[in-house]
Amino acid sequence: MTDTVDEVDMPYDDDASQQQKIEALQERLEVLESQNEEMRDKLLDANAENNKYQQKLERLTHENKKLKQSPLFVATVQELSSDGVIIKQHGNNQEALTEVTDEMREELEPDDRVAVNNSLSIVKQLDDETDVRARVMQVDQSPDVTFADIGGIEEQMEEVRETVEMPLKSPEMFEDVGIDPPSGVLLHGPPGTGKTMLAKAVANETDATFIKMAGSELVHKFIGEGAKLVRDLFELARQEEPAVVFIDEIDAIAAKRTESKTSGDAEVQRTMMQLLSEMDGFDDRGDIRIIAATNRFDMLDRAILRPGRFDRLIEVPNPDLEGRKQIFQIHTRSMNVSDDVEFEALAEEITDASGADVKAICTEAGMFAIRDDRTEVTMADFHNAWEKIQQEETDDEDVSRTFA
Repeated sequence: MTDTVDEVDMPYDDDASQQQKIEALQERLEVLESQNEEMRDKLLDANAENNKYQQKLERLTHENKKLKQSPLFVATVQELSSDGVIIKQHGNNQEALTEVTDEMREELEPDDRVAVNNSLSIVKQLDDETDVRARVMQVDQSPDVTFADIGGIEEQMEEVRETVEMPLKSPEMFEDVGIDPPSGVLLHGPPGTGKTMLAKAVANETDATFIKMAGSELVHKFIGEGAKLVRDLFELARQEEPAVVFIDEIDAIAAKRTESKTSGDAEVQRTMMQLLSEMDGFDDRGDIRIIAATNRFDMLDRAILRPGRFDRLIEVPNPDLEGRKQIFQIHTRSMNVSDDVEFEALAEEITDASGADVKAICTEAGMFAIRDDRTEVTMADFHNAWEKIQQEETDDEDVSRTFA
């Protein structure tokens, strides 16, 4: 590499004219500028790559520092005194007196969860402990079912709306009369009569937080887990009130108590005791309405049926003739139905059918039309659908008797 300008080779001969020298120098200048631009781009790329590795180094250094730190322990604040804060460490139930800053003292209250280090000094305050399974049961998006989608049970719909929807939308009506609104409603009846659909319609029609669960989800293997989940569910409802709690298949945890000594039965009964306490115990439930559903009303314990827990016991039976006709009309609203279809005749033919059976007939009738490459559903399709559903039910009964 040359050190002085004099030692740089000129891009022209000594005998060249002045114009040739200028042109040659301009060409050389363009080449040098191009090379300079190229080197500048490489420098920018190198700086970007260096920054990327620098960020990675900082992240790894931070993670390494965190891994070297001692773990924090969870404790509960027992008491705030002039000498400091008395905490109880989880696991070993060890109590300790520790000092905190004035700012943290103002934020802390008894029963708060905190994180402490090895010297049992409070590092930070933790959120309230709530089982994540409880938050998963909160319905964030309203179902697309409305009361207009339910037929054949108008009287039951009106009772549910009076019990659940009206206290949430017009609480002043109950205050003017001087009564407390009904606290809960129990829907019972055969399968497929619309009990769950009623709960979905309530979730759609009200602005309250809707929390749904199945009774079987509250049954757990380990002692106290089911009761804790019930507590967390109602605590979540209190935090989000006004709220509606829907318990499907409530017979799974609210069956009649027996003298059984097995650990499984004892755990189910402990869960039911917690549910009874949350529904009508010493503490005020707040602006929380409860809807429950069951197909086995005869299995429920008397304690859960008393007023104060379920003020209304609503039977949801199979629809009558007019109800079946109405359900046919609801489920065929979006179907291309032939003019020969008579819903009243169909309703008379399917005696003792549930609302779910009617919906299945409509779906199956549409499938018959699709198989025949038709866009219109005829009366014959509905007849064939009913015959097929009856045959499937008969086959299921035969299989049940075979394995019984």
